[in-house]
Amino acid sequence: MSELRRHWPRIAITLLPLLLALAHATGAWPLSALERLDRLIYDIRLRATMPRTLETRVVIVDVDDASLARQGQWPWARDKMAALTTELLSRQQAAVVGFDVMFLEPDRSSGLDRLRELASGPLKDMPGLASEVERLAPSLDHDATFAEALKGRPVALGYYFTRTQPPRAKGQLPAAPVVSGDSFPTDGTSDAFGTYGTSWNGFGASLPALAQAAPVAGFLNTLVGANGDGVIRSVPLVARYEGDQAQPGYYESLALAVYRLANGAPAVHPAFVSGAGAPRLESLRLGPLRVPVDRTASMRVPFRGPGGPDGGSFRYVSAADVLEGKLAPGELKDRIVLLGATAPGLQDLRATPVDAAFPGVEVHANVVSGLLDRRLLSVPDYAPGYEVLSVLTAGLVLAFGLSLLSAPRAVLLAAGTVAALAGVNAWLYMAHGLVLPLASALAMTALAFALNMSWGYFVESHARRGLVRLFGTYVPPQLVDEMLVHPDRYSMRAESKPMTVLFCDMRDFTRLSEQMPPAELQAFLNTVFSRLTDVISAHRGTVDKYMGDCVMAFWGAPIDTPEHATLAVRAALDMADAVHDINRLHRASGRPEISVGIGINSGVMSVGDMGSAARRSYTVVGDAVNLASRLEGLSGHYGVEIVASGATRELAPEHVWQELDSVRVKGKAQAVAVFTPLAARTPETVAQTRQLLERWSEVLAAYRRQDWAVGRNLLAPLLAADAKKVLYQLYAQRLASMALRPQDPTWDGATRFETK
Repeated sequence: MSELRRHWPRIAITLLPLLLALAHATGAWPLSALERLDRLIYDIRLRATMPRTLETRVVIVDVDDASLARQGQWPWARDKMAALTTELLSRQQAAVVGFDVMFLEPDRSSGLDRLRELASGPLKDMPGLASEVERLAPSLDHDATFAEALKGRPVALGYYFTRTQPPRAKGQLPAAPVVSGDSFPTDGTSDAFGTYGTSWNGFGASLPALAQAAPVAGFLNTLVGANGDGVIRSVPLVARYEGDQAQPGYYESLALAVYRLANGAPAVHPAFVSGAGAPRLESLRLGPLRVPVDRTASMRVPFRGPGGPDGGSFRYVSAADVLEGKLAPGELKDRIVLLGATAPGLQDLRATPVDAAFPGVEVHANVVSGLLDRRLLSVPDYAPGYEVLSVLTAGLVLAFGLSLLSAPRAVLLAAGTVAALAGVNAWLYMAHGLVLPLASALAMTALAFALNMSWGYFVESHARRGLVRLFGTYVPPQLVDEMLVHPDRYSMRAESKPMTVLFCDMRDFTRLSEQMPPAELQAFLNTVFSRLTDVISAHRGTVDKYMGDCVMAFWGAPIDTPEHATLAVRAALDMADAVHDINRLHRASGRPEISVGIGINSGVMSVGDMGSAARRSYTVVGDAVNLASRLEGLSGHYGVEIVASGATRELAPEHVWQELDSVRVKGKAQAVAVFTPLAARTPETVAQTRQLLERWSEVLAAYRRQDWAVGRNLLAPLLAADAKKVLYQLYAQRLASMALRPQDPTWDGATRFETK
């Protein structure tokens, strides 16, 4: 919980993209940029998952440039269209022919109308001319010839709907709509996008003679620009006609008409789902087939692959080859044939997710193929709920995860979130044909990551860099790293706390400096201090300062360290060993040896940034610090390298200690027991030192009760075993000299030191 409180600003700023994405997902504030991104993702995913295989059941007869060059400019005479239809349905035995072309105007290419004008006008007096023209009329009426070729055949003509004021109608629509108007609930709207499907009040359809000969027809309209980018992703399967020139209701598209012709003309039934408002159009039922549609009654086009004759998705046959009989008989048997144009001059190219210039006829071919394969895509009614859930889940995970994790783990979390969102979305698309929104979740993830990392860099990293600047020269790198985890916990502000301080001084430094040139002395000091500093840092100590031949360090700040006394004692023992290593090298090279004295004390001290306006430093002050400095000066007196106070000894029971004395140092009235650490406490060291320390404790007890004779007798075996030990020699001298004096009833056994 404390982590959350500490990072709440970072969590809050990461939640801002979540709120923005939720506003878009719920429709409270739709963002066009995210809508465009969703369309882009859809297009990329569509292209990536297209089967890219040849559809053998649907063939496109193409009015291409070669056909125009060999058969003449478009539109062709209707007798030529009759010949083409007959060739396809009779000799080639195609199952269905759909015309992605329109026949709105009468065919006057035969000259029949002009002959009739002449026969009834300037040449009306010519005997038999009028009767001869009427005799030839059936062979010259190309529209009738074409109508005869269409009659009773499985063909579907094309037409288009319009919406104008006033309404305009030309030609003839199919006799009845595929779905009656009362099959859809009414909403009273009259705009182009009502509650159900698109709405139109005019049309341009085939000549009545052709429409009556081929009663099946389908509209060619696509919703170009419905999404604002002019790309065809969906095509309406049914559309509502509201004009007066035909029966009102819902009429079918050319692709739906062709599919129904090829599959026994199943009835079309709209299916709805209930919602908070009006029922929502969910699908169109074609017998057992359920076709998902959106509010415009449009179906997502399941593109097979690249378009055009060289795209490899559909077989393209030149219309000229069909007319000229170059195909073998029955070569198109049982195929669904769509007649369309790819010649650039005929302007039947469309922008699609697959290509910016995609043949319009192939759009219809893809719809027919998708219906045959049941390869259908749908946007389910729960898509908004899915979007809200994915955004909310990912946003909360990122808000807390990015704020609490380290930078590398945060990167992995963001990448994993993106992978999970995209993976689930892609699986639902490929396995179940569900088109679900993804852009808002991805954009939210990217923005949340960017804001979170920016906050971490510009705000928290600034604090961390400041922390490094403040403590980097005092604190070991490993402690700085720990401090960087919670930089707000540390500052230079002074505080009082229990700590341990250490002073380490080189003995006889003056004599040593007189024997060495300045440059050599500088290099020597740098070497010694580097070794000692490394030891202090290894034991998590903070170097306070260097004072000539002395180094000062402390434990317990800036990071709270409960084991500060133990770490300081370990560091002191290792510092003594480091000096021994240096002396071995000096002996080998003939250079003078050095010795050190170390004083350690534990207690409450003030630590912080202290000094003047001109010069400040992070240091410790207090009576406990002064005592440590005094203890360091006593080390030579007792012939030991380390002198520690009783307070330090009590906090570091992991070591074997030998008591040195009870002392009163300068500036302190109360006597202090002082000790020296012998080694880390282990079963071996305890066994080795038990007898010695017990005997030594008896010596000190006799000394303090002024029993000089007993003290000398107890000390004798210790002195005999280690005659060079300064401590034993010191007490031998004390016992001998005090034996000559009378006992002092005011004596407490403490030794007074008036100088450092």
